[in-house]
Amino acid sequence: MPKSKSKRNRYIPPPPKKKKPSPRWFGVLILGVMALGVLLIVTNYMGLIPGTNGTASQVYLFGGLGLIAFGFLLSTQWR
Repeated sequence: MPKSKSKRNRYIPPPPKKKKPSPRWFGVLILGVMALGVLLIVTNYMGLIPGTNGTASQVYLFGGLGLIAFGFLLSTQWR
């Protein structure tokens, strides 16, 4: 008669470790980077950035959009 396998010999992997929550300053960093991007775009279109002679520049527009995108990338790491 064949022997039955014991349930005690089965491998049970350890439970996955819980990831730590994000520090409080990380949320402030996300909001700050996004707000800085919006502020850069608004001041660009208002012509308040020195050296642009009162005209909008694509460099500052893409810089502001890049900061907003970087804020979104940071927000995916929020726990």
